[in-house]
Amino acid sequence: QVQLVESGGELVQAGGSLRLSCAASGIIFRLYVMSWYRQTPGKQRDLVAIITSGGVTNYADSVKGRFTISRDNAKNTMYLQMNSLKPEDTGVYYCNADFKENHYRGQGTQVTVSS
Repeated sequence: QVQLVESGGELVQAGGSLRLSCAASGIIFRLYVMSWYRQTPGKQRDLVAIITSGGVTNYADSVKGRFTISRDNAKNTMYLQMNSLKPEDTGVYYCNADFKENHYRGQGTQVTVSS
């Protein structure tokens, strides 16, 4: 059974930092492209950051220079270090895992940034 479990979301003041984690099980983690998506009420789910199986990263323009995505294949875990948080970063952050025809998503973790 595949599980993606996000953690680390909480209420934080603007300018603060958080680190999100996504723990994966039931997949060969090192093969998967991993990504973080963010969803806010009334809006679609947007890609925040992505990391390939080889460690290549890419970011949404709105988070470049503030967020860092990483992965630890030995721990089957992906991370999102979020610095200089802004109120517009508020949302539910979802972990995604993709490999060929296999696509999985976690349940999400809430990040709230107060002004």
